[in-house]
Amino acid sequence: MKIAFLSTFYPFRGGIAQFNGALYRALEKEHDVEAFNFTTQYPKMLFPGKTQYVSDQDNADAIPSQRVLNSMNPSTYLQTVRKIKKYNPDVLIIGYWMPYMAPSLGYVAGKMQQYCEVVAIVHNATPHESGRLDNQLSRYFFKRNSKCIALSKAVNADIQSKFPDISTKVLLHPVYEHFGVKLDKLEAYDQLQLPTTKKHILFFGLIREYKGLDLLLQAVSLLPDDYHLTVAGEVYGSFDRYQQLIDRLNIGDRVHLHLKYIPDEQVKVFFSMADVVALPYKSATQSGIVAIAKHFEQPVVATDVGGLSEFIQHPDEGMIAHNTTPESLAKAIRKVVDHKGGATSTQSAAYSWDDFATELIHFAKD
Repeated sequence: MKIAFLSTFYPFRGGIAQFNGALYRALEKEHDVEAFNFTTQYPKMLFPGKTQYVSDQDNADAIPSQRVLNSMNPSTYLQTVRKIKKYNPDVLIIGYWMPYMAPSLGYVAGKMQQYCEVVAIVHNATPHESGRLDNQLSRYFFKRNSKCIALSKAVNADIQSKFPDISTKVLLHPVYEHFGVKLDKLEAYDQLQLPTTKKHILFFGLIREYKGLDLLLQAVSLLPDDYHLTVAGEVYGSFDRYQQLIDRLNIGDRVHLHLKYIPDEQVKVFFSMADVVALPYKSATQSGIVAIAKHFEQPVVATDVGGLSEFIQHPDEGMIAHNTTPESLAKAIRKVVDHKGGATSTQSAAYSWDDFATELIHFAKD
C-alpha cells in the first residue's frame, strides 16, 4: 500500500515529530511510505522555546521527507496537495495536534478526500491553553476529515461530542524505543550530581502552566525531607513564579533544576535515576512522557485528568492521584515509592509501534 504521511518530521524536534518518526519506521516495514513535512511550522515570534529544530546532541532519526508546507503561507497548501496527488497514495495520514495547524492541515485533508482515504491522528482535539479562535479553527479541521485516530478515550469522546459524524478509533500512544537502555541508578546519580541516599521524583518535559509544576512543588513540601525533585525541561514563559514558590516553601535544597531542552541521548539518564515520574497536569489528553516512563519501566503518578488514567492500569505502572491537589499528589507519590515497583516489559510490549501501525491501516481500509 502507498501511504502519504503529512505532519512534522525531522529536522523539527519535539514529541510530535518523535511520534511521527517512530510510526513512519513501523509503517515502512510493510508499506511504501512518503513523508510530507513543513518548511515552516511556527513564526519565530510565536514560538516560546529556543529552537524548533534538532541539535547535534539529539539522537534524532533523520526521517526522509518532502518539505513543502508552510503553516503561514496558503499558497503552499495547494502545492502540498499537488505533491501528495503526484505521489498517488492509497491512504493519507495527517498528524494533528493544535488549532494553529488547522488551516494548513485542514485544507489538505479536504482537498485529498476525493483522491484517497484520509485518516487524521489526533493528539489533542482541544488545546490545553485555549485561544480566542481555537474553536473555529478546530471546527475547520475536523469538518474536513471523516476518519480520526484518537490517542486516548478522552480525546475520542471530545471528537465524538462535537463531530458525531466522524468515524473514530482509539489507539493508545505506543512506548518509545529510541532513548536507549536504562542505566544503573548510581551512574545516573553521578552524571546528574544527585544525592544517592534520597528518593527521587522526576518532572520531565516542557514546563507550561497546564502541566501543574506548582502543584508538584507544593506536594514536595508536604513529603519527608528525603524526597527530592528533579525538574528537567525547557521553560515556555517565565520560571519566576516557580522559583518564588520554591523559595517560599523553603525546598530549594531538595529541588534540582535542569531548565533546558533535554537532548535524546540524555533522556535515559533522567529516567534511570527516578523512583517515580510525576505528571501533576491540570489538563491533559495523553502524554508521551508516560510512553517514555514505560520504556524505562518506571512507575508514574498522574492526576486524574484527560486520558492519563487509561495508561496506568496496573499497580506496577503507578497510580492516579484522587484529586488534583498537592495533598493527593504527595500521598500517591509516597505510596508508589514505598511499593518499589516498576512497569514490566511485558506490559510495555502491549503498546508497540508495529501493532499501532497495523491497527491504523485496518481502520483506514474499513
